[in-house]
Parts: sequence; C-alpha cells; structure tokens
Amino acid sequence: MKKKIVSALLTAPMVCGMSVVPAVGVAAADDTITVGFSQVGAESDWRTANTESMKSTFSEENGHNLIFDDAQQKQENQLTAIRNFIQQEVDYILLAPVTETGWDTVLQEAKDAGIPVILLDRKIDGDKYTQFIGADNVDMGRIAGEYIADTLLPDGGKVCAINGLEGTSGGIDRDNGFREGIKKNDKIEIVAVNNADWLREKAITVAEEMLQTNDEIDLFLALNDPMAEGAYIAAKNAGREGDILFVGFDGLPTPDGGIRSVMDGRLSMTQV
Repeated sequence: MKKKIVSALLTAPMVCGMSVVPAVGVAAADDTITVGFSQVGAESDWRTANTESMKSTFSEENGHNLIFDDAQQKQENQLTAIRNFIQQEVDYILLAPVTETGWDTVLQEAKDAGIPVILLDRKIDGDKYTQFIGADNVDMGRIAGEYIADTLLPDGGKVCAINGLEGTSGGIDRDNGFREGIKKNDKIEIVAVNNADWLREKAITVAEEMLQTNDEIDLFLALNDPMAEGAYIAAKNAGREGDILFVGFDGLPTPDGGIRSVMDGRLSMTQV
C-alpha cells in the first residue's frame, strides 16, 4: 500500500468577485449600472460559489442591476442570452464561455452596440472582447504535473486522467500544463483519459470504467476537485482507494471543498 502524501498547493488566486474591475465595480450614486452575466452552468461547487459571489458583488445595494443567465453548459443558450443583453442595452456583459470557438459574430454585435464584454475564467479564440479575468490554467496544470513527477510518483507510475467538458479552455490548458509538467519523469505513463464534464457523478462512472480496464493505477488526475472526489468514490467502492493517489484542482475552502478533501486524506493535492 502506498503511503499517502497530503499537500495543498496555493497558487495565484482565482477571481470569484468582480470588484477588482473599477469600471464595473463602482456605480455613481444616482446611476444604476446594469450587468448581464452569462454563467456556463452550475456543474461544480466552484461554479456555484462564483455565481453567488457575482450576485453579491453586483447587488442593488452596490448600485447594480444584475441580469443573470445560467447556460446549462450549452453554447446556444449563451448566444441567446448575449443577444438578449444587447437588446436590453446593458452596460456590461460578463461571460464565462462554454467553449473556445463560435463567438465572433455575437461579440461583434456587442461591440457594435458599444457594450464591453468581460470574459471570466475561460478564454476564447479571437480578440472580440474587452478584458479577461482568470487563472493561468497552463501554469496550474504544470505545477500539478511537476508535483506528481517529483513528490507523489517519484519512482514513476500509471496515471488515469479525467478531463472536464470537451472544448473548454480551462480544461485544455490544465491538461496541456499537466502533460508538460510530468515530462521531467519519464517513468510516469498516462494509461487512460476520458471526459467527465466537470461533474462528480459522471466522474464516478468514468473512473469505474478505468478501474475495470486497468489492473494497475497509481494516481487519478482530475481537472477539478469534484471529479477527483468522484474518482475516489469509485476506487473506494472497488476497494482500491488505499493503493491510489488522487489529485484535483480549485481548492474551495467549503465544508465539502478541495481543501477539506486534502485535510481528510481523500485527495493528495489541490490548488487554489
């Protein structure tokens, strides 16, 4: 049985609130700022916390009118929401995009209407937006990969990777960074990769399949903490959790977040 190595890595903080944007965060006493916010969905605790932070920041008490839309992880819903925001002549549009591509036309419409568009958390192809606020996901993935290569699996091992929703920039960047980070240890082998759409329940199913087809797994790398928890649950159900390490991302300081998972020994690493 492997000795569990427990560590929480703290990297550049992810911005949940938007008060750091002066043009949006400060309203004149007699003038309400209207903000349209298209959220990708509520697929994780991090995303839910992000939404609640935005609602708290852009409150009536702070001089704002927030028009919120939950896209339920569908780009077509976000395209409709953005066009509705334009019709309502909002002052700003905040967008956490579902995918990287397919935004040029609608963002040009916002630009033509004189409405700044601020991307949150995820990037897109092209430059038809005003500002991006988010973490360096490539660096986060690299840090995870290097920590696995140096500390968790210094003698090498077999890794199963659980990715997020296909086509999302954060997932692509974290995966690329992770693969770069583990290159320093050529004894580490990625034996299986699949998507779980950032969802804990789907990650349980994905991990179950990986456990059934791989007799030897040394570590599960999941691109967020809920999916890492899902992998842990699947391994525990199979009686194999004691032989496998689990790595996640996001590190929410909530009762069921990644930091608590590390403290309780289910995850060996997360990042804030």
